[in-house]
Amino acid sequence: MRPLPEVPSAAAPVDAEQPEASLVEHYPRLVRLGYLVLPPSPSRSRRVLTAHALAQRSLQAARRAAGSADCAGLPLPSRPGRAPAAGPGYAYVRRQVLRNALAAGKPRRLRWWPRRAQLPPVLPLVWGLRLFPHSGGADELALEQRLSAVSGPARAALVLRGLDSLADCEVRRELAAAGVADPHAALREADGVPAPYALLASPEFNPCSLLARPPDLPRRRRYARAALAATAAALVCGTLLGLPGGGWGRGDPAAPPYARNPAAEEALDPGALRMVTSTFWRRSPRTDFTAWPTRGDRTEDTRLLRRALTVWARPGSGVRTSATPRTPVGPPMGAPQLLYAGEVGASAVALFYDGLRVVRYAEPRNADPSRGAALDFARVDGADAASSGALVVERSGGRVRYLTAPWVRKVSVRDLLAPDRAPRALHRSPDGVTDALVSPDGVTDAPAGPGGCRSWDAVELSDGTAVRLMTDLGELAPARLTSGPPSEPHDVAGRAEFGSWARTACLLPAVRSHGVRSVNSWVYATQPLPEGSGSAQWLCTRAETWRGTGSRVLAQFLAPPGSRPPGAVAARSEDSPACGPRTPRVLAGVLWKSHGGRWYVLAAGSEQFTSLTTSGGVTGHARGRLLAVPARAGDRAELNGRLADGSRVGALR
Repeated sequence: MRPLPEVPSAAAPVDAEQPEASLVEHYPRLVRLGYLVLPPSPSRSRRVLTAHALAQRSLQAARRAAGSADCAGLPLPSRPGRAPAAGPGYAYVRRQVLRNALAAGKPRRLRWWPRRAQLPPVLPLVWGLRLFPHSGGADELALEQRLSAVSGPARAALVLRGLDSLADCEVRRELAAAGVADPHAALREADGVPAPYALLASPEFNPCSLLARPPDLPRRRRYARAALAATAAALVCGTLLGLPGGGWGRGDPAAPPYARNPAAEEALDPGALRMVTSTFWRRSPRTDFTAWPTRGDRTEDTRLLRRALTVWARPGSGVRTSATPRTPVGPPMGAPQLLYAGEVGASAVALFYDGLRVVRYAEPRNADPSRGAALDFARVDGADAASSGALVVERSGGRVRYLTAPWVRKVSVRDLLAPDRAPRALHRSPDGVTDALVSPDGVTDAPAGPGGCRSWDAVELSDGTAVRLMTDLGELAPARLTSGPPSEPHDVAGRAEFGSWARTACLLPAVRSHGVRSVNSWVYATQPLPEGSGSAQWLCTRAETWRGTGSRVLAQFLAPPGSRPPGAVAARSEDSPACGPRTPRVLAGVLWKSHGGRWYVLAAGSEQFTSLTTSGGVTGHARGRLLAVPARAGDRAELNGRLADGSRVGALR
């Protein structure tokens, strides 16, 4: 059977008076119709307000269409046995409500703005209350579930049949006029729903007879506080963003300023920098970085200093930044002390000290300062006269320059791998900047010899009373090298101690860039080797950091020269108290091969040990703190020692 031909849609009313009168007269029925056709996903309170908004919004279309046609519409057929339908004014308003209710149920498309009907209604507006119809019985609940299970056009067909008693042909015409693509499919879907039409007039579906209840009051209070905080934050950010001013000048490498406060402004003011006179260190109660005088040929260059302070506070994306581990990299808390500002090599350098950190800013001298700027941080809290003797002022092309303390009278360079060679003098400028010397920063952790660690230049700083050995480990503050037991470390002196460092220096890359303050190396045992192979030394090297944690300990086995490469690492540990002032003991072992081709497990402990034991792959026991047990290649042994008080201690690991 072919479908019935569609009836042309009714034209718009002659004027807006007919739909206005119809809206007032049939307002409850129109709101009920919109409530039933709307999708069930929103809450009942939201559906109530949306249904009222759809009914009231239908008059806007009626006013726009007033006078656009000269026909009042065709009579609308009704279902047999039902009351006749209302007039054309009502039909027009109903059509607008139906169109918008169906549009609200359509899925949103990402590339398009949502339809007006899909947005929450602006009016009517209810504050602090939830409005919803009276609850019905089980039949109404079942009908609500059946309506929610079908599509929007099918719900519209059921509502037009039940509320307005329209015949199927008129239902198809109304659906087509409301924008439904296939009214026949909507009617077929509605035919499959057993809908008792009388229930559509139930108070369950009457959005004009409402109950008023408050919402979740605790949640509303939380939302109100959150909204108030967000509004205050937005006002503060808007005020800060509206402040005048940008960077500090053309070519400024700092990031854009987003917030300012008086303390930060003072820290960024070159005029507030703390300057120290050249003679203050002579009467200063402290001998550390606080006594360093302000030096350099650009200490009056406010533009350089302002750029340096600004980059310190807000380093831009083009600034190369480095920091020793666990060093804060934030802006200064107040006006820092200026240590140096001048030209060194191809860079303009500024050195600052804020009581906790030394900060180095460098920019190219003859280029745009926004390109190639560098910012380095190093933690130096708790510095004393021994650890504040020098700072790295420039590192470039594998060479390094130092800025020395005012109490340093003489600077020399010593190759640690040539202990018998006398140190050579290193020239300094009147400001205390040394000439460039080869930096061991590029030396790898490799044995001495061709292709490996062949030299290691360290500097000796003399103040007239002591000579301190310092070396560059890739940071602003050079590390101090010492010898002697942990209870009494002292500056390296004498042929024996320089000889020990000659076989230890090539292991220093293992502690590079870890914020090392000092490195102490001492011989804790000397052991005769089996088969008359000479004597070996056992060294413990401990690197202490500025932050107090992250120390590194290396136990080394030094075979007689010519038998093995020097400085073989027997054990290593991190954050261990071993070989330090709190726990000066250390125990380590190695698997060693003699000249005759036989293997031995060798072990040695510090003077606190009274006996040593091996277990596992190799079993052995020795009284005293030295042990040598025959073994095989590849054997693995568990090493333990006993102290004078009877306690048992394992090997360093």
